[in-house]
Amino acid sequence: MQTTDTTQSPAPDLVKDNWNFLEVWIDPMQSPPYILLLLGDKTKVCYVFDPAKHYGFVKAFQDYEEAQLWLLEDEYEPLEGRLSSSAV
Repeated sequence: MQTTDTTQSPAPDLVKDNWNFLEVWIDPMQSPPYILLLLGDKTKVCYVFDPAKHYGFVKAFQDYEEAQLWLLEDEYEPLEGRLSSSAV
């Protein structure tokens, strides 16, 4: 039987078992606020995903500072707190 891969993006598989932390960022100027997820892996690469688009891959960054700058430039703000892979 032939199967078809219906994954929206290959990026989630890159961090499936290698993620380190997850942060929620919001654009508070929209109503309701728009949400993006920032996922960092254990090699310090960060990925942005859009839950409104089936958790589609948005962009990858070499480190947290680069991802943070990109989100702040687009006027996103981090929600307080971070989910760590060691906490789950």
